[in-house]
Amino acid sequence: MEKILVIDDDAKMRQQTCALLQSEGYVTIEARNGREGVALARTERPALVLCDITMPQMNGHRVVEALRLDEATQHLPFIFLTGWSERSDQRTGMNLGADDYLVKPVEPTELLSTVEARLRRRQTAGASRRATVVTDATPGAIERALDLTARESEVLSWVVQGKTNPEIATITGIQLTTVKKHLESIFMKLGVENRTAAVALVLEKIVPTE
Repeated sequence: MEKILVIDDDAKMRQQTCALLQSEGYVTIEARNGREGVALARTERPALVLCDITMPQMNGHRVVEALRLDEATQHLPFIFLTGWSERSDQRTGMNLGADDYLVKPVEPTELLSTVEARLRRRQTAGASRRATVVTDATPGAIERALDLTARESEVLSWVVQGKTNPEIATITGIQLTTVKKHLESIFMKLGVENRTAAVALVLEKIVPTE
């Protein structure tokens, strides 16, 4: 079964989270602070990280930054599990590279379904090719290659990284309906019908062939 790293300075919360994951057959690793968590992520190579934000030595924001800067961990699925509930906090965390943001107290079913969804997405992403797309498909590169507006290019860049419409709305600070309108415009301009086709076009236009 998949190995999951849980980083939280609250021992009770950490143990409860690990017990829940273990009950579903996952193998868990515990870290008491951010610095310890980064070290374990690099040595243990977990399939996914669950991380608090407010911690001693290194907070969660610095943890995700460190992991995204390391080639070995830059595509590791990362979920914040925190008491910070403000929309601006969520936007900050996801802009730094987090894949999801769960607010404590979180229902066990929600936590497990989020973990399962991220692991499933990781397994079907097409690892090496996908990594190249995420690295190369910056908003600027998309704007130059596909003649989209700056905002459309930003939205499509997040689509390439696998973000859902609600996640894109949180990251960019715009309404969900606006995200959908941008996507409709993108699809029309590119002559495609859906997100998958749009990402495929980004692959063709931006990612260098080997």
